[in-house]
Amino acid sequence: MTDVLFTIGENPPPRLDKALARNVPERAISRSRLSRMITEGAVEVNGVVAMDQKARVVEGDEIVVHVPEAVESHMLPENIALDILHEDDDLIVVNKPAGMVVHPAPGSPSGTLVNALLAHCGDRLSGVGGLKRPGIVHRIDKDTTGLLVVAKSDMAHQDLASQFLDHTVDRLYTAICFAVPSAADPRLMGLAGTSFEAGNQLKIVTQLSRHKTDRQRQAVVLQNGKHAVTRVRVLQELSGGAAAVVECKLETGRTHQIRVHMSYAGHALLGDQTYSRRRKLAGAHTEQVAAFPRQALHAGLLGFKHPLTGKTMAFTAPLPQDMQDLITLLS
Repeated sequence: MTDVLFTIGENPPPRLDKALARNVPERAISRSRLSRMITEGAVEVNGVVAMDQKARVVEGDEIVVHVPEAVESHMLPENIALDILHEDDDLIVVNKPAGMVVHPAPGSPSGTLVNALLAHCGDRLSGVGGLKRPGIVHRIDKDTTGLLVVAKSDMAHQDLASQFLDHTVDRLYTAICFAVPSAADPRLMGLAGTSFEAGNQLKIVTQLSRHKTDRQRQAVVLQNGKHAVTRVRVLQELSGGAAAVVECKLETGRTHQIRVHMSYAGHALLGDQTYSRRRKLAGAHTEQVAAFPRQALHAGLLGFKHPLTGKTMAFTAPLPQDMQDLITLLS
């Protein structure tokens, strides 16, 4: 057990939970966990246990929060090499390779990014929700490469999660798709949810939900789905217009969002066995493209505010070699 001691500052919020969240020392405890700890009897105000989150406090009240030591996670550390772009006391930014699952699941109980981070960080994880584990705030698919930020502390986890929820995180992806998205395409102009902005930038706004018959897929739906917005800008035409390198900017971050939206727009990603419907590239290099082993998608830019310092941070990761080779082949 660790005791966190602090004093309520001037002009406190009217509720105990909000006052504690405002004055708790940096990196200590997130607001959501503080609320739980109040109801569990782990908070004292002036030496008296306070279990009402709505209780009033005043300036100068002495607070003690009895924080249990973070317990070991059921997930096991594994010595797996990581490409780390940045690390500090609160977070770590990694460039994930293709083939690595982010979080253990029934089909992938080991060899994941979380297993690798548990080994890499060791005792430097201060605990997320009472467990010694990295805080996953967003994910990219197993066969998508690129940047992820992971929290190492409870407060960092809550703040980063809020940034993703508020859509204030900058995320740019590079993809290789079939054909070239163009405002001159009458089919696209008549497709619900698609429009073109200045600079021939394609905007896709739909709702997404789990596919009715294939639970491993997502689908565009008319109602009762999750709002999703993707913007697509052409960077380079390939193979005489049979394919293109595009930049995809996420305004929202839904499961498989880019892959579903690009397929819906008629520009599925090369190598995407789930959403390209075994589509083949017209012209030369048909066999080489068909043999590309994954969706051609890379999370190349990630920007956010540091959860403790407020500093704006931005990271880039170069295009992986397999996508570079595919672009060279089709150029």
